[in-house]
Amino acid sequence: MSAASTQIEVTRDEVEDLMFLEAELLDEWRLKEWLELFTEDAHYYVPATDVGPDASPDTSLFYVADDRFRLEQRVERLLKRTAHAEYPRSKTRHLVSNVRIRGRTGDELDVGAAVLTYRTKGGLTETYIGSYRYRIEVSDKGLRIREKRCVLDMDGLRPNGRISIIL
Repeated sequence: MSAASTQIEVTRDEVEDLMFLEAELLDEWRLKEWLELFTEDAHYYVPATDVGPDASPDTSLFYVADDRFRLEQRVERLLKRTAHAEYPRSKTRHLVSNVRIRGRTGDELDVGAAVLTYRTKGGLTETYIGSYRYRIEVSDKGLRIREKRCVLDMDGLRPNGRISIIL
């Protein structure tokens, strides 16, 4: 039997379900459950608004460049009352659309989507627009995020000024 014939088939609906679940977990502030969507070797990136979408955190400024360990630490900090930027926590709404499976290499999907995130806190509503680029692991245990890159389609963070939420 060839390797191609044993490859697990994945539909766009299944990928969308993963992305919609991720958005729901973030909006409901279920960050520990959200973290379980990621593989043990996962990376989470938010490049600066003035670098290209394929930039490397080794050579360019990134707002966030977390491996799995740092992502776990970020979640722990955000869940504490001492996280002043998020206590009381923001209300968010993540809207994901235009999901496309862009390609596949072995057990990994290259996925893209458009995203719009609203964040409300202290009487101010901020809007973040951009795209998600994922590398999603496919296994008999299901789909898990190996890499998530949030590319902001904004000239800068002003007037927003900060990213204390998980995009």
